[in-house]
Amino acid sequence: SKAMCDAADATSFLPSEVTSAASHIAFDADSDSPVEGLPDEIHGLVYCPGTINLKPFHRIKEEEFLHDYYVNFLGAVRVLQAALPGMKKAGNSSVVLFSTVAVGTGLGFHASIASAKGAVEGLVRSLACEWSPRIRVNGVAPSLTDTPLAATLLGSEDKREVSEARHPLKRIGTAQEVAALAELLLSDNAASVTGQMLRPDGGLSSLRPL
Repeated sequence: SKAMCDAADATSFLPSEVTSAASHIAFDADSDSPVEGLPDEIHGLVYCPGTINLKPFHRIKEEEFLHDYYVNFLGAVRVLQAALPGMKKAGNSSVVLFSTVAVGTGLGFHASIASAKGAVEGLVRSLACEWSPRIRVNGVAPSLTDTPLAATLLGSEDKREVSEARHPLKRIGTAQEVAALAELLLSDNAASVTGQMLRPDGGLSSLRPL
């Protein structure tokens, strides 16, 4: 079985053949409550809570840095530690964590979330090495994606056009596209892939159009 750990219903973006074999587990990533409801055997795990707290650096309070760190990084740590026995029991397993384009590309007002997700990317590479060859660990680092979390940034046609124009592909990605990459990383089609970050960011992190 596959475990999807999220603060919202991430499974709604996945195809039915995946969701029929998946367990969506909601929990409070910003607390010390235990992770409950994990299957005995875990063949794949996706941890995909996220936060968007965009402010000038001098206006970000320490508790806001801590909130982003707890939800994005320490929440993943807690879930992975709880899930490790089930992944070992499964024999072979795959983990997918989520980062952001802002880790590899400096973006203003992203200091808190980029710092937290930078820790996630470090965790991906460290665990990919430590847990090989039985457990693969990879990450997905999207740019701005059309989800409810991004509604305030895409709430009007003007805002959407400005955001699209920043990307070489001149479009905003969808949750379904990002979920498809997570599905790929969980599958046997990516059996040789570990310690990698896939970047569905419209080219923002690597291209500079003329």
